[in-house]
Amino acid sequence: MHNRLAQSASPYLRQHADNPVYWQPWDEAALAQARARDLPILLSIGYSACHWCHVMAHESFEDETTAALMNAHFVNIKVDREERPDLDRIYQLAHQALTERGGGWPLTVFLSPHDLLPFFAGTYFPKTPRYGMPAFADLLQRVADWFAANRDQAASQSAQLRVFLQRQYAVPPHAAMPSAEVITAAEQALMRRFDPHWGGFGGAPKFPHTGDLELLLASDQPSHRAAALHSLTRMAEGGIHDQLAGGFSRYSVDARWEIPHFEKMLYDNALLLPLYAKAAALSGESHYRVTAEVIANWLEAEMRAPEGGYYAALDADSEGEEGRFYVWHCDQVRSALSHDTYAVAAAHWGLDAPANFEGEHWHLRVARPLAEVADALAIRIDLAQQRLDEARAVLLAIRQTRIRPGLDDKRLSAWNAMLAVGYARSAAWLDCPQWTQRARAIVAFIHDKAMLDGRLHTSVQGGVAQFSAYLDDHAWLLLAHLELLSVDPDPTHLHRAIALADTLLARFEDRANGGFFFTADDHEALPVRPRGFIDDATPAGAAIAAQALLRLAWLTAEPRYLDAVERCLCAASDALATMPAAAASLLLVLRHWHAPASQLVLRLPRDGSHAWQPAIAAAHRRGITVIQLPVASAVDDPLPMHPGTGDGIAYLCTGSECLPAITDPEQLLRELQSFG
Repeated sequence: MHNRLAQSASPYLRQHADNPVYWQPWDEAALAQARARDLPILLSIGYSACHWCHVMAHESFEDETTAALMNAHFVNIKVDREERPDLDRIYQLAHQALTERGGGWPLTVFLSPHDLLPFFAGTYFPKTPRYGMPAFADLLQRVADWFAANRDQAASQSAQLRVFLQRQYAVPPHAAMPSAEVITAAEQALMRRFDPHWGGFGGAPKFPHTGDLELLLASDQPSHRAAALHSLTRMAEGGIHDQLAGGFSRYSVDARWEIPHFEKMLYDNALLLPLYAKAAALSGESHYRVTAEVIANWLEAEMRAPEGGYYAALDADSEGEEGRFYVWHCDQVRSALSHDTYAVAAAHWGLDAPANFEGEHWHLRVARPLAEVADALAIRIDLAQQRLDEARAVLLAIRQTRIRPGLDDKRLSAWNAMLAVGYARSAAWLDCPQWTQRARAIVAFIHDKAMLDGRLHTSVQGGVAQFSAYLDDHAWLLLAHLELLSVDPDPTHLHRAIALADTLLARFEDRANGGFFFTADDHEALPVRPRGFIDDATPAGAAIAAQALLRLAWLTAEPRYLDAVERCLCAASDALATMPAAAASLLLVLRHWHAPASQLVLRLPRDGSHAWQPAIAAAHRRGITVIQLPVASAVDDPLPMHPGTGDGIAYLCTGSECLPAITDPEQLLRELQSFG
């Protein structure tokens, strides 16, 4: 055998192409080798921006002695969790069962070659014994010896593990629709964990948890909305938010949002962008809009591929050190700025306080509000802002000369569609046509590059579409087309949404029990077929599918979409009852099931929508879902309940119940003032 990763599309797999380990990709050739040689599989799952993945690679996978042990006793398989989230979901859950602890990356699991079920699992293992863990080389020998001597016990454990995994993915038969009280319970549980000073939920490490924030922001309780707004404010002030270039890191290692784990993921920023836009629209506070704009600026500057789509991630490390690209020494900043400019920057960003990163460097965060800094320096606020802007420009120019963190340049369909949703929603909330165009460009890229022979794929790398798409890819793209209808009256969005919805129902829905599988009906056979209702780093795919199908059901009056949503919510009843605060995204669907959302369906005249724009803007400001479509003939009209005639016609609806049609834009504006 030899290392087969050099030709991999994944940047993460190619990072390991020069290891002395005989790494294999997950494919039939590698699995057949394990079966033929009757050797256990050492499966290592990670991703390119993962700091501890880099550490374990440097310590163990680049070491000749360790590699020789791996090659002698195992068939070694490397998996990029972003390309194969199906495998990651299965083996993270198996790790949890075997170790009774949460997982993470790198995930290290040892599989029996014939059933692909693990008999031992862990995450990072050090080269030498520390952190209460054995040396990886010693562990390898012990695992190989145990497996050789205990095949019957391994088989028995595998059988028990299979039963456990199947039980975890099972849903209750014929469950009832959860009540709206579950939503109240979830909000109360979140508020019990809410940090009233720093915002967010719980202690360190602290994640944005955008689904939780979205749930509270949509609450009818003012204190819950205030908690979400406070969290967004504190996050924007923290070091988790790049104070120079914009963009958010994945999480904070402390409870203050001060020091991040420095990797930047496309999905975090795709989810945070519309939250800040919505916060700006609901609160009227301009600083939320500024944060949304700098997220968007960062996305365009650092994540957009010239040929279309957006890259997956930026690494936490550069030059072998986490955070090196982002942190500063105060003397370096002082020497780069004028005395007056440094005085503002140091006070605002905390450079006049003790070093906050590893005892010798400073990571920028808002230590004092700019207005307070201006008062202390006895200068006008506009002058303080001018000096801060000057400092930002100078420091950014210096930072651009540093060796940059690694870029994972694959473009994932789900994450790109997620960003299209974010741009479309933000365009509606903040009336930003440029963001509409970006959302259009993203979905065009996905349909052009990620569709192969009529089938959606999960990743585009080097211009090539790879891996048949998962539930999340289809659900987010479906939702992106529906969100675009709020700001872009192109009937293509509706036609494509209907086609994607039909694919979801045909290939992913569990019609017998409700809900959606993560993999399609013709996916490769794995130990179990994963599914779930709980949010992870991103919202649960089942929740996004249900959200989109509910929107489409109200729009098209198609009962099979509504039936699928009902089956999904009923199937999730146990999960929502036992862990309501962990399923915020599905609770947003449940809220709209019990209290259907308001929507404005507007059939625009063929000569333009100028006269209707004030009403469209008013609906957006009020959070009313807008559907814009041109008038159509009765023959090809996909909306029989909302036909379009003449010079435009509007339907104000709650769920599927609508007021009489309105043909006068001024009357619509008046109706909107009291509607909903």
